[in-house]
Amino acid sequence: MADAPANAQAKFLTGSLFRHVVVMSATSSVGLMAIFLVDLVDMVFISMLGKDELAAAVGYAGAILFFTSSFGIGMAIAAGALVAQALGEGDRQKAGRRAATSLLYGFIFAAIFAALVWFNLEYLAGLMGASGLTLELAVSYLQIIIPTLPILLIAMVGGAILRAHGDARRSMMSTIIGGAVNAVLDPILIFGLDMELSGAAWASVAARFAIAFFALYPVIKVHKGLDKPTPSQFRIDLMAIVGIAGPAILTQLATPIGQAYVTRTMATYGEDAVAGMAIVARLTPVAFGMIFALSGAVGPVIGQNFGAGQYDRVRTAFREGLLFTAMWVGGMTVLLFLLRDPLVALFSAEGMAVTLLYLFCGPLALAFFFNGVLFVSNAAFNNLGHPFYSTWINWGRHTLGTIPFVWIGAAWWGAPGVLIGQAVGGVIFAGIALILAYRVMSLRKEPDQAPFARQGRLMSIMHLRR
Repeated sequence: MADAPANAQAKFLTGSLFRHVVVMSATSSVGLMAIFLVDLVDMVFISMLGKDELAAAVGYAGAILFFTSSFGIGMAIAAGALVAQALGEGDRQKAGRRAATSLLYGFIFAAIFAALVWFNLEYLAGLMGASGLTLELAVSYLQIIIPTLPILLIAMVGGAILRAHGDARRSMMSTIIGGAVNAVLDPILIFGLDMELSGAAWASVAARFAIAFFALYPVIKVHKGLDKPTPSQFRIDLMAIVGIAGPAILTQLATPIGQAYVTRTMATYGEDAVAGMAIVARLTPVAFGMIFALSGAVGPVIGQNFGAGQYDRVRTAFREGLLFTAMWVGGMTVLLFLLRDPLVALFSAEGMAVTLLYLFCGPLALAFFFNGVLFVSNAAFNNLGHPFYSTWINWGRHTLGTIPFVWIGAAWWGAPGVLIGQAVGGVIFAGIALILAYRVMSLRKEPDQAPFARQGRLMSIMHLRR
C-alpha cells in the first residue's frame, strides 16, 4: 500500500491549535458524556428503587470497574500515540500495522486480566469495605460485566485509533450509540423485567458491544486503518506497545487504587456516605467530561506535531489545553452551584449524601482544574517519549497525594474531609506535573530526538529495512 502524503493523514500540523483542542475535546466528550450520563441515569433509577444497599453496591462496584477499565485506557493511550506519530511521519502502513497489533495484543491481555479479576471479585469488593447484602449485590453485578472487558478494550482502542486519524466525530458517534443502547435497555430491564441491579449490568454489557462495533467498523472500512503485520513485525511491535502501554496501564491503575482507599475510608461513615460518594462519582464525569476527553484529544495533536518535528506547536498545544481546562472548569462550577437543590431532589439524597453533594457543587468542583492539569501533562509525557513520567506522577498523586491527605481530612472533618483531602493532594501533584512537562518540552528542540526511536536498536533496523 502506497504511503499517503503526510498532510493528508495528519490534520493537526496546520491551523489553529486552540480550535483543534476544542473540536477534538468537544467531539470526544460528547461520546464520553453519553456513557457517563447513562451511568448517572442508572444511579437515578437505582435510587428510585428506594434501597440504600443497591446504591452503595453500585459505589463499591464502580471502584472495581474503574480499576478494570484502566487497563483499556492504557492500551488506548499506546495505540493513539503510536498511530498518531506514524501518521505525523507520513507512514500510513506503519500506522495501520501498529493499530492492528495494538488491538490484537490488547484483546489477549484484557482477557487474561478479566479472568484474574473475575475469580477474585468477592475479595476485591471486600477490600473496598462492602459486606453482607451489599457485598453480594456488588459481586453479582460485577460477575455480569467483568467478562466483557476485552470488548471494552476493542471499543477504547478503536476510538483512540479514530482520534489519531483526526476522526473524532466517528469516535464520538460510537459512544453515543452505545449510550443510547444502554439508555433504552435500562428502564426495560431494571423496571420492566424487574431485574433491578442485574438489569443495569446487562444493559451495560450490550452497550459495550455496540461501542466496539461502531468504533472498529470505520477504522476498517473508512480509514483502511488496519494493516496485517507479519509474524516478525508482530513481535517487534510488542516492544513499542509495551513501551507505552505498560507505563500507561500502571499510570491508570494508580487512580482506582487511590479511589479504593477513599471508598474504604468513606465506608466507615455508613452507607448513606458511600451512596453520596457514588452520586458525586457519577456527576463528576458528566460535568467534566470535556476535561476527561482532553487528555485523549490533545494527545494526537501533540503526537502529530512532534512526529513532524514542529516543537513550537507542541508547546502551544499544551498551553491551549490548560487554558481550555480553566475556562471549562470555571463555567461548570458556577452551573453546579446553581443546580445544587435540584440535584439533591433528583437523587432523593438524605443525610450525609446531601452534605457531600453540596460540597461537590461548591468549592470542590473548582479543584477539578488541577485534575485537568494532570490529564494534559500525562498526554504530553505519553506522546513525547516519557510515559513513565505519567506513571510516577499518577502513583504519587494517588498514594502520597491521597492517603495522608484523606486520613488527615477524615480526622478533622469526617466524611466531607475525605473528599477535601483527596482534592488537596491533587493540587500539589498538578504543580509537580506542570513543572516536569515544561522541562520535557524544553528539551524537544532537535529532530533526531524522536522518542520511539530509542525503544530498541532492533526496531530501528526493521524500520530501515522497510
